[in-house]
Amino acid sequence: MSADSGVRERYAAGGLMGRLTFGSRPAVVVVDLQYGFTRQTYGPGFDLDDVVESTATLLAAARERGVPVWFTTIAFPEDGSGVGGTWLTKMPAMTGLLEGHHSTLIDERLDVGEGDPLVVKQTASAFAHTDLARQLAAAGVDTVLVVGATTSGCVRATVVDACAHDLPAFVVRDCVGDREAGPHDGALLDIDAKYGDVVSLERALELLRGLS
Repeated sequence: MSADSGVRERYAAGGLMGRLTFGSRPAVVVVDLQYGFTRQTYGPGFDLDDVVESTATLLAAARERGVPVWFTTIAFPEDGSGVGGTWLTKMPAMTGLLEGHHSTLIDERLDVGEGDPLVVKQTASAFAHTDLARQLAAAGVDTVLVVGATTSGCVRATVVDACAHDLPAFVVRDCVGDREAGPHDGALLDIDAKYGDVVSLERALELLRGLS
């Protein structure tokens, strides 16, 4: 038995690890798969090629089923008037993610549609200081598939806030990435135990195919 399996068993025995129900009106939320993260030439960037490829597969399936897609990007005002000052102090690598710069554009491999909403944020969570919750509610969304980067940072924060908004979140394991394996694995375990369900890409595609 792996150490992870042991933790899961203890969590389940303690009343964690509940399972969520996938809704009938899902949306995909793509967290920060912008050039600043997908290209290693930028300070925050690291190898996300596999994540981008898997996400492109998921998005193609979502579009076939008429499932809407939201994108988020981190972009700070050049005049320093944003809300993310404390975060920038912790992660000065992100100081180059400025409004209007190439680093804030979504990676072209994801083929952003003309009508796909883009949420600009300056904190880890896609919900904090944005109107994402209002947009999703207005569209009648009852479930979110969350993908992107980083697993232990913006993805986890977004799922925690989705849970706070009483919105079931499903994290697609193949479509999220982090700089190191430890934080990635730990975040997935923590999310799956307390805030959302972690599923494989194969399972996510099954869920989309099962929509009426």
